[in-house]
Amino acid sequence: MIGKIKGIIHEIEGNIGLIETSGGIYYEVYLTPKILNKYTKGKKIEVYTYLQVREDAHTLFGFENRKEYSIFKMLFSVSGVGPKIAYSIISFSTPDDLTDAVKNNNVDYFTNVPGLGKKTAMKIILELSQKIETDFTLERMYLSDDDKTVLEALVSLGYKSYEAKQLLLKLPKKLSIEEKIKQALKIKK
Repeated sequence: MIGKIKGIIHEIEGNIGLIETSGGIYYEVYLTPKILNKYTKGKKIEVYTYLQVREDAHTLFGFENRKEYSIFKMLFSVSGVGPKIAYSIISFSTPDDLTDAVKNNNVDYFTNVPGLGKKTAMKIILELSQKIETDFTLERMYLSDDDKTVLEALVSLGYKSYEAKQLLLKLPKKLSIEEKIKQALKIKK
């Protein structure tokens, strides 16, 4: 297995970098936008890699650090999530943001990744929450119609969707829509 590559970026095409090692071997490696923004053609680079072996192709995925690589492997271990989807998630987030999204049962965070649906996002949260040791509850993922109305009202008042959900989780379930909105505004102050 190829665990790490150190060399010089010879070419960049899209999100694939051609890395030349000191031994004169060139490796095609998928690189995240963060890596591509940090390194340009001709620069020295060192990336952790994951080698996917299939009948028709061998694909290398590159990671900026060990933490990204570890999160990728956790994502890849979720049933229904292949290396390309796991890599897309890593490409659109940071390990800390991803961990926070799992801890907060933030389905929207994952559904913003192209090609990732709500069911897969929920599966990721469920399976990773056990690995990250977080509190996972289905009630925190599913919202009643009243709660959706409260969220929409809070968002229209200027809260981010994530903030509004966090406020909603702190409120008693038995309150009316108006009472929930008033309580949420009091909590935020």
